[in-house]
Amino acid sequence: MDDLKFGTSGLRGLVSLLDGPPAFDWTFAFARMLLVGNLAASGSKVFVGRDLRSSSRSISRHVGNAISAAGLVPVDCGELPTPALAFHAMRQSAASIMVTGSHIPDDRNGLKFYLPSGEITKTDETAIAALHHESAPRHMNGMPEDFESARDEAVSAYLARYRGAFAGDALAGLTIGVYQHSSVARDLLPEMLEALGARTLLLGHSATFVPVDTEALREEDVALLRQWAIRHSLDAIVSTDGDADRPLIADETGRFVRGDLVGTLTAAHLGAQSVVTPVTSNSAIEATGLFADVRRTRVGSPFVIEAMKEREGGALVVGFEANGGVLLGGGTSDLSPLQTRDAFLPIISVLAHRKETGRPLSQIAASLGFRHMAADRLQRVDMACAAQFLARIATDPAFAGSIFSPLGGMAHLDLTDGMRVTLGNGGIVHFRASGNAPEVRCYVEAASDSETAELLEQGLTILAANTTVP
Repeated sequence: MDDLKFGTSGLRGLVSLLDGPPAFDWTFAFARMLLVGNLAASGSKVFVGRDLRSSSRSISRHVGNAISAAGLVPVDCGELPTPALAFHAMRQSAASIMVTGSHIPDDRNGLKFYLPSGEITKTDETAIAALHHESAPRHMNGMPEDFESARDEAVSAYLARYRGAFAGDALAGLTIGVYQHSSVARDLLPEMLEALGARTLLLGHSATFVPVDTEALREEDVALLRQWAIRHSLDAIVSTDGDADRPLIADETGRFVRGDLVGTLTAAHLGAQSVVTPVTSNSAIEATGLFADVRRTRVGSPFVIEAMKEREGGALVVGFEANGGVLLGGGTSDLSPLQTRDAFLPIISVLAHRKETGRPLSQIAASLGFRHMAADRLQRVDMACAAQFLARIATDPAFAGSIFSPLGGMAHLDLTDGMRVTLGNGGIVHFRASGNAPEVRCYVEAASDSETAELLEQGLTILAANTTVP
C-alpha cells in the first residue's frame, strides 16, 4: 500500500517513492495529457507551488524539470496555499501543479494537478496514469537558473480576492489567535485577518512539519487550543492544514468547530441557495432549512465539483467537505468562483458572521442543532483485509448484523462512499478506507458528546479486530 496512487485529492505516497524520477515521470505524463488534449500548447506556462514539508522543494525541482522537458514553461510560485496557486493559474488560463501531502505525515508527499479550468477529474486521473505507463525520459538535472518566479503576483491576487469582497472593518474588534505550526499560510493568514480589522496573536510556530488533520485532530492540538483560548481571552483560534485548503477554527473556549458546521455557516453567510457536500457531513444540514437544495456526494473534491457544475445556472452554489474546505461556484458578484478547496473563505466568513451577530462562536455553532460527531482513523492497516471486511458488511446481512448488534443494530446502510450505517438508536457509524494512506477512517454521529465518544471507541475497536494484520 506504499505505491504512489491517486486518492481523494491528488497523487500521494512515500517520499522515497516520489522524490526523483517518479516525480519527473508523473509530471511528464500530466504535461503530455495537456498537450495531447489541446489543453496547452507548446511553450505554455505551468505554475508550480509547494508546501513547507521537508521534501517539497526537491520534488518541485523535478516537477519543473519535467515541465521543461515536455516543451512547456515552468513558473515557480514557491511556497503558497494550494488555492492561491490554483486561483492565479486559472486566471492566466494555465495549468498548475502543487507539491503537497496536505495533512499526511512528513515522510509522505504528493502532487495536485490542475487544468486551466481547475481541478482534474477522475477521468483525467485515468488518462494521466495511462500516459505514465508509457516510457518517459528521466532527465534529472535541476531547474534552470532563470526559472521564472511568480509567487508575489499569485499571493497578491489571492489576498486581493478577499479584500475586494469583505469590508476593511469586517473583523474589527475581534482578537484572533493564529495557530501557525507548519502551515504554508502561517504568515499570510494573520496578514489577511489584520487587513480586515482583526487583532491577531501568533501561536505555535513550528520549525518542523506538523501533520494537522482537520478531521482528526491530535490530542496535543486539542489541548493547545483550549490552553490558548483560556490564557489569551481569544474570540477564536484559526489555522489551516499543511497546504491551506482546509481550515481549522476553534471557538472562544478553544473547542474545535467541525468542518461541516464551518461549511454550513460559510454557505449561509454568503447567501447560497444550493450546497453540495459529501455523505460524511452532518446529517442535520438538511434539517437547518437554510438551503433550498442539499446534494450529497462521495468524499473528494472532484465529486463535489462535478455535482456543483450540475447545479450552476444563476443561483449561488457552495460546496464544502467535512474537513472544512469550501468551494465557491457561480452566482455571486462579490467573489469570483474558485472550485477548489479553500481555507481562507470559510475562516473569514465565520469570523465575519461572529462580528455581525455579536454572539460567541460557541453559541452560533449550538444554534444550528448539529448532532454530535467525531472522527478518527486506524493507521497502518492491511488495506486488502480492510477491503474484504467492508465488502462483507455490504454483501452479508448476517455478518453485518453480528457486527453492529452490540451498537444498537443496523437500521440502514448507505454505500455512497464506504459503509455508512444508521443504527437502530439513531446513531451513525461510517467506515471509509483512505485513498491516500494505509488507514481506515471512522466517522460517528450521536445525540451527545459522551455517546459519540463511546461510539467512536466502539467503531475503532471493530476496525482493529477486523482489518489489522494478524
